[in-house]
Amino acid sequence: MEDDELEQIRARRMAELRAQSGAGSSSMGGLPSGMSPSKKDKEEEAKKSQMEEMRRTMLIQILDGEARERLSRIAIVKADKARAVEDLLIRMAQGGQVRSKITEKQLIELLEQVNQQTKHETKIVYNRRRYDDSDDDDYGL
Repeated sequence: MEDDELEQIRARRMAELRAQSGAGSSSMGGLPSGMSPSKKDKEEEAKKSQMEEMRRTMLIQILDGEARERLSRIAIVKADKARAVEDLLIRMAQGGQVRSKITEKQLIELLEQVNQQTKHETKIVYNRRRYDDSDDDDYGL
């Protein structure tokens, strides 16, 4: 049932993208003459949106529901980390390393691996006062 709904959503989205690209090339859409977007900009925007759509559909196919939900929550807090994990998942899928849908537990393991790779050491530096500081001379007041 989810696959049927997903296919319907994909079909609607593709139809919207086609309609936008077809309508955008025939008219300027009522923008002021100084604000008219170039055809190249529209093509780039359409290409970006299409790539993001393909990325989302790949992640939907790779991840199960709970893992997808966890990854979306991570994306809210740390977008760069979520993007890195998404890239890793897509590379794994394209390389044939993913045999079935990735569960939430497997996603947690991947997140731990990414955390270990990007682990930053915290360094604390103390700036101590020197002996000739003027605050040290005011003991009697």
